[in-house]
Amino acid sequence: MIEVRSLRKEYRVHKRAPGLAAALRSVFRRTYETIVAVDDVSFEVAAGERVGFLGPNGAGKTTTLKMLAGLLHPTSGEAHVDGHLPRKRERAFLEKIMLVMGQKQQLLWDLPPAETFELNRAIYDVPRAQYQETMAELDELLELGELVKKPTRQLSLGERMKCELAAALVHRPKVLFLDEPTIGLDVSMQASMRAFVKRYNERWNATILLTSHYMEDVLALCPRVVVIDKGQLSYDGTLEALVRRLRPEKRLILRLGAEVAEGDLARYGKVVEHEKLRVTLQIAHADVREVVPAMLAAFPVVDLTVEDPPLEEVMSELFARTRAAREKSEKAEKVGKTETSNDEKGDEA
Repeated sequence: MIEVRSLRKEYRVHKRAPGLAAALRSVFRRTYETIVAVDDVSFEVAAGERVGFLGPNGAGKTTTLKMLAGLLHPTSGEAHVDGHLPRKRERAFLEKIMLVMGQKQQLLWDLPPAETFELNRAIYDVPRAQYQETMAELDELLELGELVKKPTRQLSLGERMKCELAAALVHRPKVLFLDEPTIGLDVSMQASMRAFVKRYNERWNATILLTSHYMEDVLALCPRVVVIDKGQLSYDGTLEALVRRLRPEKRLILRLGAEVAEGDLARYGKVVEHEKLRVTLQIAHADVREVVPAMLAAFPVVDLTVEDPPLEEVMSELFARTRAAREKSEKAEKVGKTETSNDEKGDEA
């Protein structure tokens, strides 16, 4: 459904120092810098997949989504969405996709969301019968109720986001690009949004590419993740494989009936956290079967949970490793260029 090949996006940015003098000089002479937002990124997404598109701030996630939606043109490389070139913005393409951005809105501020729904129905030429059927389903899944009749400016952030999603799905898009759809929402509303996105994916076999800084969104929705950092691809695969590759251990979380000395606990693994009756141990994956029965026998355990390391820690380690590898490669490249230059000078002499 989505094919990305060697995608690259560059921006030419004007640079100047602060102050009036620098501003006046820039009128006659400007200095520009080339910023690479996306650098040689390639991946594929099959129809019906839910894929997390992850990376730190400034990694190039939103830029990539905008290129896939046809809002930006790539500097080089190609992207195809269901066989279409996004940059052409063909009607058949636009009827299949929707980009939902948590920090932007399409709802008309002073009018009820129902007016935006009707406007989108007309824009996409959705038959009245299909529109009513779709809105009935969205009303049931999102619990819209009377919200659609209130002016948008009177709705809370969570209520607006529900209506934003409904407006985006009036034409039943086959591909959803979701850019931080749960940003700013409370825990309950985030859970509701995640449940809705999953049901929509299963109901219509929609392809979903999701960016989010909330790892709960990723864990709940995305069996596979594509990770970019500084515009370059860092990882493409399942979450489970990523966790096992970077953190091949388990976290043992214990709630005790009485305090236990940290030295006694350290015999079974690395003590990550020790707060009176709550203990978190880090142990090797292969040792879980031996350590759990031993600790149950040795300590007054009230409750015990075995978990993977937090995904936030896994992602931080991935970013650290990829950046270290990139810096090492850049240093080696610079050394190679210097040696080549010296050899050429020697030949000339």
